[in-house]
Amino acid sequence: MGNSVLERLFSSFTELEQAIGSAKASLEKRDFVPESIIERIRSYDEILEKQRSLAVKLCDHINKGQWEEVARHVNLINGLSAMIRDDAKAILRALSGNPDELVDDTKCC
Repeated sequence: MGNSVLERLFSSFTELEQAIGSAKASLEKRDFVPESIIERIRSYDEILEKQRSLAVKLCDHINKGQWEEVARHVNLINGLSAMIRDDAKAILRALSGNPDELVDDTKCC
């Protein structure tokens, strides 16, 4: 796994952090947002921090050639990203008033 892949991984965390910040700012501008949705958005910060922690461990496993652990950590990081993505889509559907609206489920990671 090259340095450019790891650089993109850490860069994606920064992009995700900015997206979470934008989502929070957008919600603050709305007249009413249920507290449960605000809490869900806040939980993304914890998930992002966990991803960063896993990525640091991933680098260590790469350096040690522990490929089984590398694969495991990549899967964990991707799973957490999918969790945020899917939950964010559900929030957008709920806030748009169209909970049955079709959403593009293309994988981002």
